[in-house]
Amino acid sequence: MTRRSSVNYLDRLYASLTYLLPIAAVVIFGAFLFLQFPPLLTIFFPVLKLNQILSISIIDFISIRFVVWFCVFIFVVRSYKVNHFTRFNAMQALLLDIIVALVGAIAELFGVVLGKLAFFPFMLQIIASVTFLGITAAFLYAVFECVRGKYPDKIPVISDVAYYQVR
Repeated sequence: MTRRSSVNYLDRLYASLTYLLPIAAVVIFGAFLFLQFPPLLTIFFPVLKLNQILSISIIDFISIRFVVWFCVFIFVVRSYKVNHFTRFNAMQALLLDIIVALVGAIAELFGVVLGKLAFFPFMLQIIASVTFLGITAAFLYAVFECVRGKYPDKIPVISDVAYYQVR
């Protein structure tokens, strides 16, 4: 990946902050793991509170998360005045957030179609836990790389799509 400019400490902070969107969205998927490992809940408690704040509705169908998502997309990702490092990380965070939303929608669809089957709760638990662990791992990797000032470009498919979206 081409490095466009130097990365100062403020850019590292801004790039890291964008990853709060997907981790706040995926914390709900960790409910099954939180029941099995209670200390995990204490670690993710601040993220759970952030999710509650982002879920507050401004109008009937528009939440704070929706407004923040579009503001990040319009004012960060699509602004050439913002450093490439920050724009790349913002786009990657938004893509991770989209994955969480898609998995949630698919789980809802499975609930409607397969909800009466005996194995569905187990299947839902697996889908939710894998999604939670995957997004959490991507969050930890991306924030760690951002703090180091390096591009977190090793997330399969997501990093490539983010790079092509942020030229």
